[in-house]
Amino acid sequence: MSFLIDSSIMITSQIFFFGFGWLFFMRQLFKDYEVRQYVVQVIFSVTFAFSCTMFELIIFEILGVLNSSSRYFHWKMNLCVILLILVFMVPFYIGYFIVSNIRLLHKQRLLFSCLLWLTFMYFFWKLGDPFPILTPKHGILSIEQLISRVGVIGVTLMALLSGFGAVNCPYTYMSYFLRNVTDTDILALERRLLQTMDMIISKKKRMAMTRRTMFQKGEVHNKPSGFWGMIKSVTTSTPGSENLTLLQQEVDALEELSRQLFLETADLHATKERIEYSKTFKGKYFNFLGYFFSIYCIWKIFMVKFWSQHISFILVGIIIVTSIRGLLITLTKFFYAISSSKSSNVIVLLLAEIMGMYFVSSVLLIRMSMPLEYRTIITQVLGELQFSFYHRWFDVIFLVSALSSILFLYLAHKQAPEKHMTP
Repeated sequence: MSFLIDSSIMITSQIFFFGFGWLFFMRQLFKDYEVRQYVVQVIFSVTFAFSCTMFELIIFEILGVLNSSSRYFHWKMNLCVILLILVFMVPFYIGYFIVSNIRLLHKQRLLFSCLLWLTFMYFFWKLGDPFPILTPKHGILSIEQLISRVGVIGVTLMALLSGFGAVNCPYTYMSYFLRNVTDTDILALERRLLQTMDMIISKKKRMAMTRRTMFQKGEVHNKPSGFWGMIKSVTTSTPGSENLTLLQQEVDALEELSRQLFLETADLHATKERIEYSKTFKGKYFNFLGYFFSIYCIWKIFMVKFWSQHISFILVGIIIVTSIRGLLITLTKFFYAISSSKSSNVIVLLLAEIMGMYFVSSVLLIRMSMPLEYRTIITQVLGELQFSFYHRWFDVIFLVSALSSILFLYLAHKQAPEKHMTP
């Protein structure tokens, strides 16, 4: 009877998470696209639901909610389903939609989709060879074989995102890093942009007048063709007209300059808004968070241990909530940056793959941060993995990502004033 009650609680929560993933898909990722593949929507929502359920089970372990045998069953079922999705289903459909966008392979898309999936499985399996992630006694089809490889990819992604985020957050929110931008700087750059636009319009008018003159003289119809004709059009010009090729090159250069000036102007406006925002109460709060993450980043770089063994329940909850929120925000920005009507299905499935691996690897890392009495069932389900390796790997990749981000942001911050001071 208790097992049925526990199962109903878990099913209810999974339905809730599935509905939230479905709404996020409809209202955020695909709100600008009319064509929607329901299989993509279902896969994304199911991946999100089972990923969140694993975090829910971590909280249940700490609070002692549900019977221990029920928790073990749902842990096992969740891991099996999420691994089935990440290793078999999502890679196959990614290959299927890639092949579907290629006309030459459209008739045999199922065959080529299987070939792409087999290629993925080969490299996925070979990924585990260089890493000490398993003991020799595990079988080929054991759950440890799959979760260990998923964990390597997921921990690498987590460390890269965490290293960049720990550096970028202080750089973004701390008032110390804000450039001193005045209205005079913005007006000067806008004046340069307007002058460049006027030059582009002037040269395009000259090109139009030259074409009109050439048309009236019949030079457009009698224009020589071929390679020698092109050379002649570049090296010679008609009296009273201008060289269209040179004018076009000048226009292209000015248009590229105008794009750069527009981006710099938008950057100055954004910096000015950040300066005004930093003076508000919310801005001061984020400025404090920037200092906090600066200390965290320095601590992570120079300290060996990750968190205390006896981490509190409140901190675990904060980790879970911020992980889900931060990942969804990142996925949305990434999707809008690179998606199109043809590639959107493939990109959503890639995001689902990244999301699932991210959450699975989060469980591997959070397990080490939990007190010993709360990690028993998780350890039984995950099997005899080399958990210490994942933490060492996380620290190494975090260090590389953080130092690379510091160097990149330092160079960007150093070059920004010089770029805006250019006459």
